[in-house]
Amino acid sequence: MKKNSQLSIKSIVAIGIGAALFFVLGRFVSIPSPVPNTTINIQYGILGIFSVIYGPLVGAVSGLIGHILIDLSWGSPWWSWIIASAVYGAVVGFSQKKLNIENGVFGGKEILLFNLFQISGHIISWIVIAPVLDILIYSEPVEKLFAQGLTAAIANSISTAIVGTILLIAYAKTRISEGSLDKED
Repeated sequence: MKKNSQLSIKSIVAIGIGAALFFVLGRFVSIPSPVPNTTINIQYGILGIFSVIYGPLVGAVSGLIGHILIDLSWGSPWWSWIIASAVYGAVVGFSQKKLNIENGVFGGKEILLFNLFQISGHIISWIVIAPVLDILIYSEPVEKLFAQGLTAAIANSISTAIVGTILLIAYAKTRISEGSLDKED
């Protein structure tokens, strides 16, 4: 495949690893919330990292596949929330062009920008996409949906701010800054 191809081998591997981590963390490391059928999750911090590093396509597909696997392990897919996870991955992935993570830059401005994208992604996914699709697909009661969506948006934003930010800071430290190596004569 060409290096500039949208779906390179590197992207396919990232999707596989991202979806697997999303599944394992979502299936085995979710914390119950006071709102029924809504949990506090850390997998969105990991999905955020994959989205920032590899872009919106990898983020969306990793979230989609990972969430399908979680739902299948519990019984059957809940498509509205699966689609919302994919949307979240895509939204955060759009921050890739604004952040300079591959050059080892992830300071205060980048942390703020990442968190603005991830919070926006959670709001769009859990307060808009998931409830609207729940109404359209499953005819769920509106009051319940927005309570679940608001809880998910807040809890996931906080867990992503903690997990995602810490891991992106660590990742940036492993990158070599552009121009940091000088050619010896």
